Parts: sequence; structure tokens; C-alpha cells
Amino acid sequence: MIKKLFIIPLVTYPLLAISLPKLIEIGVQKSSQIQKSRLDIEYAKAQSEQGKAEQLGSIDLVASYTKFNQPRTLAPLTPVIMKDPVTAGSVATTKDLFGTGVSYSVPLFTGFAHTKQIEMDSIAIEMATLKSSLAKEQIIYNIRSLYLSILSTKELYIAQKKYINSLTKLKEQIALEVNLGRKARIDLLKAQSNLQSNISYLESIKANITILKASLSSLVGIDSIDELKSIKVEPKKPQISSGEILKDSESLNRIRVTNLNLKKSQKAIDKSKSTNLPQVSLNSYYGYNYGVNDSSNPNSGDFADEKNWQVSLNAKWTMYDFGKGDASTQKAKIGYMKSKLDSQQTALDLQKLSKEAVANIQKYYATYISNKKQLKLAKESESIETTRYYSDASTLNDLLYAKSQTSLAKAKLIDSRYKYQIGKYYIDYLQERN
Repeated sequence: MIKKLFIIPLVTYPLLAISLPKLIEIGVQKSSQIQKSRLDIEYAKAQSEQGKAEQLGSIDLVASYTKFNQPRTLAPLTPVIMKDPVTAGSVATTKDLFGTGVSYSVPLFTGFAHTKQIEMDSIAIEMATLKSSLAKEQIIYNIRSLYLSILSTKELYIAQKKYINSLTKLKEQIALEVNLGRKARIDLLKAQSNLQSNISYLESIKANITILKASLSSLVGIDSIDELKSIKVEPKKPQISSGEILKDSESLNRIRVTNLNLKKSQKAIDKSKSTNLPQVSLNSYYGYNYGVNDSSNPNSGDFADEKNWQVSLNAKWTMYDFGKGDASTQKAKIGYMKSKLDSQQTALDLQKLSKEAVANIQKYYATYISNKKQLKLAKESESIETTRYYSDASTLNDLLYAKSQTSLAKAKLIDSRYKYQIGKYYIDYLQERN
């Protein structure tokens, strides 16, 4: 039986354009910055678990070997036993003492140092969680900003291509006029020079798009980005004020982080004072001592063992540490003062950024409206200059200038339109609404 081999041709399909929400979703999952912030949460949780476990003490398997120059007993003896020669003669003695057993040690009171540390660890977990949320907000804003910057630059690229097409047609028309003897050759040279300059600028815009895409792909955590879905941007007169942004500022994560840090610093002061209080701990041991009876023992050479256990309660109260505790408390107080200043500065910075954000979005909107009017006037001027040039009422320089003003007005309009939207995204970022 003859088997037929079917060859299926490989077809390359165009890649679908990726949307902003999809890039944000990928960025939140793959961004190294967000992954680090998540690890900070896990680290804080592990630190907290370690602190809680330290309160319970530790159970240890212990072993030892000691070489003595004189024989010693395997277990402590009382004088009563030594009074009876028969009993005393049967006591095992050795110069090579081995010991194995289990010990348990636990701090009973540390001047509340452990309690304060556990409270600080709990605050650290909450702070790490809030910082992770802030990192997410930052990533989302940065992705949005770069995304719109790419769209803006691509729109500028398209406008520049149309401008070049217009200049190309002008050059061709001038070339025809020169051949017919209606225009001087110098006009053709000027048109060609102007066209070449704008072609070079087009390549610069293209390079900027490549750079912006590379930045965005690096931020998101993917190899490359091809096409982006367009976003409809329609600037509207902004109605928001800085007071609205700051209305619920106490609930913002950036403010909550500074407040928690202040609270944590206060706990650190309380913890540093724990050295002024007694430290109490419990230690216990259960095990066996082993050894071979030495030559002076009646049972010389015999292997012997003794069971031992002990429980001890230890207390320590430092009366004077040459200023070590005071220095530790002073460091904690300085840390608290720094945290307080950070908290105040964060609140002031938020006020400043809110005012700047509102002022900027108002400026971008006003600029957009102005650029829209300028473009309309520039187009009218270009139309008039075109008629005047072909009627020999003006020079080519006047026409090229009018065309350049139209192109510039288009570029400004594109720029202000997208900057307005980036400004809106920045206000969302300040309000932590991403």
C-alpha cells in the first residue's frame, strides 16, 4: 500500500494587535518589580513566623565528649553515698566522658521584647502588602504612559508620512514647472532639500517608536511588542480639583505606609527599653552520660552509663551596661523622628503632586484647544500660500513655511491630546484607582 505524503504549506498570519488591558495584565504578572514586592511580603511573613517560633523556645539533641586528667563520676554524687564504702566502690568513674540527651530552652520573660517584635513583624507584613499594591499602581501607570507615548509617536509618524507625500507631490509639480520654464531651478533644489530633511526626521520618529516599544516590553517582562491597539482619546474640560484628589488621602496606601512605619518606630522604642527589665528563661535537660571505668575503679574496663536530668530557672537583670541600652533607645527615638518627618513629607508631596497634576491636565486641555485652532488657521494659510505661489505672488519659502506650520500644528495637536490622557492616568495613579 502506497502512503501519500501531504505537505501542508506553512502560513504566516499577521500578529494581532495587543490591547492596553492585556499588557497591564501581563505586566502585573511578569514584572520583576511586582514579583520582588510579592517576595517582600513572603519575607515579612517568614520573619513573623520566626519571631513567633522563638517565643516557644527550642528542643535540641545534644552530645558531648570530655577528656579529664583525673577520673570523675558519670553523675553528681552526694556526700551520703560516699560514706558507704561498698556503695562508693560501685560508682562508675571515667576519664573519657560521653554525653547524649535532649534539652529544651524557652524564654519566659524578655521585658516584652518578644511581644514588641511580633507586633513590629505584623506591621511589617501590612507595610509590605501596601507597598506591593503601590508597586502595582506604579507599573500600571508606567505601562499606560509608555503605551500612549507609542500611540502618540506612531500617529506623529503617520502625519509625517502624509507631510512627506505632500512635499513629494510639491517637488514633482515644481520639477514640471521648471521643465516648462515657469519656475527657477533654485525652487526645485529648495523643495528637494526640504523633502530630504523631513525624510530624515521620519526615520528619527521611527527610531523613537522602536525605543519606546523596547522600554515597554522590558517593563512588562516580554521579549518584544509588535502592534498596539489604538485608544480613542477625546479631551474634555477637566472638572477635578486638588481637593478632590486629597479628599480621602488618609485611606491612600502611600499615606498608610508612612503611618504604619511611624507606628513600627514607636514599637522599636518600646522594645529598646526591654533591656531595663529582668530577663527570665527556663532550661531543661534529659540524657545519659557514658564512659569506660578507669584503672583505679574496682570495675575497671567495664562500660557504664548514668541517667541525668535537670531543670533550671534563670533570671538576669542588667544593672549597668555602660550606656549600651541608652544608646539603643536613642537610636530608636531617632528612627521614630525620621519616620515622623517622612510621614509629614509624604503628605506635603502628595499635596504638591495633586496640585501639579490638576494644573497640568488643565494646561494640556487648553493647549489642545489652542492647537486645534492653530491647525485650522495653518491649513487656511497653506491653502492661500499654495494659490499665491502658483500665481507667482509669493516665493517657495513662503509656501514651505506655511506647510511646515501646518505639520507642526498637527504634531502639537497629537502631542497635547495624548498628554491630556496621560495626565488623566496620572490623577488615577495619585488616587490609586488603577
